[in-house]
Amino acid sequence: MTIANVLLVDDDADLLFSLAKVLEHHDFAVTTAPNVSEALKHISSGRYDVLLSDLHMPGAGDGLTVVSAMRHSNPKAVTMLLSSFPEMDAAAQAILLQTDEILVKPMNMAALVNAIKNRLASGPSHLRVVESVATILERSAESTIQDWFDRVQQDKGLMAIPLTEDLRCDHLRPLLRDLVDRLRSFKPLGTKEAMSSAPTDHGLNRRQQGYTAAQMVEESRVLQVSIFNTLQKNLASIDFSVLLIGVMTIADEVDSQLSQAMRSYIAESKVDALSA
Repeated sequence: MTIANVLLVDDDADLLFSLAKVLEHHDFAVTTAPNVSEALKHISSGRYDVLLSDLHMPGAGDGLTVVSAMRHSNPKAVTMLLSSFPEMDAAAQAILLQTDEILVKPMNMAALVNAIKNRLASGPSHLRVVESVATILERSAESTIQDWFDRVQQDKGLMAIPLTEDLRCDHLRPLLRDLVDRLRSFKPLGTKEAMSSAPTDHGLNRRQQGYTAAQMVEESRVLQVSIFNTLQKNLASIDFSVLLIGVMTIADEVDSQLSQAMRSYIAESKVDALSA
């Protein structure tokens, strides 16, 4: 009688073969994949109770990519990663948010079988809700703005411009909306097309409020810190397979908005100079 359906993923052909034989001997139904691409095909077309994948594999993607796909396709599946590194650094904590267990290679085969059986008996450590970077930033907009404002209040240079909290923060809501729209539009990095007129308005307002160009750049830097802090707080629900492109898009869009704001800021400065 089959205990469970297992998807086994590893680029080491010998290890893949031997692990499959051991698991089959212990009544597991095993499907093997030598790389991430093949694993994703199996996940999209089949149902599995257990994913056992190598963490580090050559080519596009890695074990986390496979785990993320399995979480999307079958959130009730037990996911276990194999790593050749006996000591994992702080990144292990983030990895454990995505997978149920990390096993260190090489390991005793009996211990591996027992680990799988024990995890099947207890079930996934948590049924994790996977969210896109855009969704996280959308639902966390107000807390991100508050984090930004708290950080700005600690900066004497920025607080040298006396403003109410509303005036200081009023550009952030449209900026974050533009950022969420950009993340969902999948526009390529380096896109110059403005999502809205918000950054232009922001540049004009900051010029009228007496900000220097350096202060505007610093505000933008603090915003990126606050956005990434929001992502850090939501590691448990981030889809790691798209995290890197999401982070790159955030930096690209925030810098693009700063560039647009600076253009209107400089144009307004020239008008002020001519008026004088």
